[in-house]
Amino acid sequence: MDFKDYYKILGVEPTADDKAIKAAYRKLARKYHPDVSKEKDAEAKFKDASEAYEALRSADKRAEYDDLRRYGQHGQPFQGPPGWQGRGGFGGGADTGDFSDFFSSIFGSRGAGFGGGQAGRSAGRRGQDVELELPIFLEESLSNESKKVSFHIPQHNAAGKHVSNTSKSLNVKIPAGVTDGERIRLKGQGAPGIGGGANGDLYLTIRFAPHPRFEVEGENLIITLPLAPWELALGAEVAVPTLTGKINLKVPAGSQNGQRMRAKGHGLLNKAGQRGYLFVQLKAVMPRQNDDAVKALWQELAKKAAFDPREHWGS
Repeated sequence: MDFKDYYKILGVEPTADDKAIKAAYRKLARKYHPDVSKEKDAEAKFKDASEAYEALRSADKRAEYDDLRRYGQHGQPFQGPPGWQGRGGFGGGADTGDFSDFFSSIFGSRGAGFGGGQAGRSAGRRGQDVELELPIFLEESLSNESKKVSFHIPQHNAAGKHVSNTSKSLNVKIPAGVTDGERIRLKGQGAPGIGGGANGDLYLTIRFAPHPRFEVEGENLIITLPLAPWELALGAEVAVPTLTGKINLKVPAGSQNGQRMRAKGHGLLNKAGQRGYLFVQLKAVMPRQNDDAVKALWQELAKKAAFDPREHWGS
């Protein structure tokens, strides 16, 4: 079953409002309606547009689809988040009409029909949501790796009274490009419902664990590079660590303490799938010990340079 990017099908951005989505659908429907269109594959494109509009026209369905969208790429085999089995199974609910297996697996019998209603939902009480903070390393934000998460789920009796907690573990796929503080929803992974009600959801709040070398500034990283005074003065080529290896950085002669240099594409991933900058902050480090010969060289340098660093200080 392939993933479908409904925003891409309609030709709109994921931030598009309801009006823009409706306008895009109407434009495509007029262009590809089988009764009037002579375009190649018009019927298939008309069905795709109708399916995309049905998924995005409702705020509830759109929110549900947006939760899953982070796990798929258009036209690629789709694997949802941990515990996601699809609402209608891989084959769809009874009312999904000509819509795809992908659509049916998300919305099931609530799918097609332009107003398919809430029929079949249990009148029981929905289970409690569970909130959890998930610390991850910066390196883990660069790939779609899975991470084991263990948490407690409250259990209630038929009267709704809390009776106990149970432990649960999941292998959670961390979407590449997550940000510190981002909230991820895992549908149905919370507390079980009461009286046939739906399960609650699990909400994971991403927290970046402190890194021994890098500081985070949006999608950019900052690292401090220690340099000897003569490396700043004469220039140097230094191997600088990144999240994925090392790069050779050329420090120009005459560089200043505290100056920042930047390396493109070595920061964190953003939502567009591109990496930010690695900012390298230069830091002059003085030798801890100087013998008489070294001190004499510093004194000679001070005389020959004739440099006053406070010439314009306070003026």
